[in-house]
Amino acid sequence: MGLWDKLKGELIDIVEWNEAADNQMLAYRFPRYNNEIKYGAKLIVREGQAAVFVNQGQLADVFQPGTYGLDTRNLPILSTLMGWMYGFESPFKAEVYFISTKRWTDQKWGTQNPIMLRDPEFGPVRVRAFGTYAIQVSDPATFLRQLIGTDPSFETYEITGQLRSLIVSQFTDAIGKLGVGVLDFAGNYSKMGAEIQLKMNDEFANMGLKLATFVIENISLPPEVEQALDTRTKMSVTGDMNRYTQYKTAEAIGTAAANPGGLGGIGAQLAAGVAIGSQMAGAMTGAAQAQPQASQVPPALPTAVSFHMALDGKPAGPFDLAALEAKVREGKLTHNTLVWKPGLANWVTAGSMPELASILANVPPPLPG
Repeated sequence: MGLWDKLKGELIDIVEWNEAADNQMLAYRFPRYNNEIKYGAKLIVREGQAAVFVNQGQLADVFQPGTYGLDTRNLPILSTLMGWMYGFESPFKAEVYFISTKRWTDQKWGTQNPIMLRDPEFGPVRVRAFGTYAIQVSDPATFLRQLIGTDPSFETYEITGQLRSLIVSQFTDAIGKLGVGVLDFAGNYSKMGAEIQLKMNDEFANMGLKLATFVIENISLPPEVEQALDTRTKMSVTGDMNRYTQYKTAEAIGTAAANPGGLGGIGAQLAAGVAIGSQMAGAMTGAAQAQPQASQVPPALPTAVSFHMALDGKPAGPFDLAALEAKVREGKLTHNTLVWKPGLANWVTAGSMPELASILANVPPPLPG
């Protein structure tokens, strides 16, 4: 720093911090050559600020919004530390930190990884959550001591990562202990938010901060689980066929009114809607009625195959397959033997009937010619 800067610093007798509208500073150290401040200098602390004096690394006086003349009356702690009994020489050395005490809103939080929960209805599920919060410096001295140290300009990004981790940890613990089903989350956002805010106030107070607001914007399930819930909802809605018919009717009216033909085609639209609803209702009713009958009435027993055969030039029978197989062994039933069964118009040879192929498999066919 040049000579002019040194002289300029000694001539300035107003200690203040003019915050820029878009700055993100939580704390700002007032710049002064060798930290020298003139005797009787004015300290201006604006609304939303606090000023903290530090002497050789030791915390001294804290000033709330207002205008102060820097003398032994307004600096009792610093006067004691410096050994000022009856006034002090000008200039004196001290560091002045301005702390922003305004509320910092619209800070974002969210779960980086899904949270595993045991839902009373669906069992194990994974959820994600996000929202906003607001912080405010409640104790400038503690805030300076715990977080700022010797940082000449402490900005919000330097603390928001730690705060997000703290919030997500407390949120995970609270949502696990609350025992609310995922379908009931929407009605308990405020309750969960208030409980989490209350739990985190002690943690924030240890840093000189206050969690001014905590808002849960959304708690969501994985996309595939949401699709399954949508399908379940659709099935529940279409299960009431009277409502489905009413819906199709109303839809037909709206479609017909929007068409260039006006309401001319409304009859067809209504008929289609009612027909679809009636068909679905009939199909579901028929299936519901048929299901008990199918399960209570046994099917008919299969009918045994039987044939009449020509035996010694006369019709004989009927014979079942076991009796016909015995006739094969006796040599009385061959491929050329005439047989008949109900449903045939005439007598046919046994070899032409597929039902008898298995029992005639070992009988040689007739000689050709």
